[in-house]
Amino acid sequence: MASSLTCAGIVWAFLSFLCAAASCVGFFMPYWLLGSQLEKSVSFGTFRRCSYPVRDESRQMTVMVEQCGRYASFQAIPSTEWRICTVVTGLGCGLLLLVALTALMGCCVSELISRTVGRVAGGIQFLGGLLIGSGCALYPLGWDSEEVRQTCGNLSNQFELGTCHIGWAYYCTGGGAAAAMLVCTWLACFSGKKQKQYPY
Repeated sequence: MASSLTCAGIVWAFLSFLCAAASCVGFFMPYWLLGSQLEKSVSFGTFRRCSYPVRDESRQMTVMVEQCGRYASFQAIPSTEWRICTVVTGLGCGLLLLVALTALMGCCVSELISRTVGRVAGGIQFLGGLLIGSGCALYPLGWDSEEVRQTCGNLSNQFELGTCHIGWAYYCTGGGAAAAMLVCTWLACFSGKKQKQYPY
């Protein structure tokens, strides 16, 4: 099986896959923000949450439904900032995944990744990481929404957590993006083999 990648390129391909996987898993998981409501643990992602209050009419009280799921519609996401964060982070994860899969194909297909293609792929990874980083920076702006305030002891505000704390999925998403921007972008410059010149 011929490869179009150098040794640095093979490292780049696998590292790109790991960074993309970390960012995508973190983005999909609803564990960006952790807190509690009615003595039940509650967690939020950008477009999903776990545990939510429901009015039980038979008992005339509010009870917590301990399930994870996405919001019913895009407009149901608690804040405008989280909606923007969802779109921007999702787009960034898509770009990282696209480059990672192309890089992995370069391990098996000869003349797929040239030096120029590697540098363009690195640029796309930098853009993907920048989009995810922007999404992570936007996320705390939504902490002043009513849903978050109910979970964080009515003390949360923009960039103020109240009684909540940041979950592992937020770090996973941001860490994958940072590694893609800083390490993968640099390795991408050395990933492709110099193409042979064919005399015609």
